[in-house]
Amino acid sequence: MEQFTHQLITFLGNLGYFGIALALMIEIIPSEIVLSYGGFLVSQGKLSFVGAFIAGVIGGTIAQIFLYWLGKYAGRPFFQKYGKYLFIKESHIDASERWFNKYGPFVIFTARFIPVVRQAISLPAGFSKMSLRLFFLYTLAAMIPWTILFMLLGMQLGTHWEAVKSVAGKYVTPIAILAVISLVLYLGWKTFKQKKRS
Repeated sequence: MEQFTHQLITFLGNLGYFGIALALMIEIIPSEIVLSYGGFLVSQGKLSFVGAFIAGVIGGTIAQIFLYWLGKYAGRPFFQKYGKYLFIKESHIDASERWFNKYGPFVIFTARFIPVVRQAISLPAGFSKMSLRLFFLYTLAAMIPWTILFMLLGMQLGTHWEAVKSVAGKYVTPIAILAVISLVLYLGWKTFKQKKRS
């Protein structure tokens, strides 16, 4: 499997910016790996940082919009039956639904940095028919720091870009903690506003 992933990402990487965007859109390979490989290509002078960054943000955003649409038009039963083919487990859907129902639309931004939830957070947004415009803005805002982080890690790791998952924890964990704190503060602010109105 690792050899297949390596061959596939190398093939897509040879397609340049389009390959990076496409790899993120089809989501066969985790976005962390794709973006770190993009960073590696930047360090080799094969791609520009700005071009790879734009390709990463576009590809990652389109992938989530696709999941949003599937959630909106196909519904939960579709993913219960076919989710495994999209590498989405029912436990991911359950967790993301709980987060979405508890924290509301803002979780679309913060959940991108939280393990398990980030894999399927777009689905409950689709199930609930959340505004596509708002979903797009939150997703785009989250993809910007996510793309920059893993591209920089890929540039730093160079030929060892495949080891990104083993070193990413010390960077992603504090971001995840900040994301959770942001959610709690957002929920507190929302509750305060509701009490003030009533």
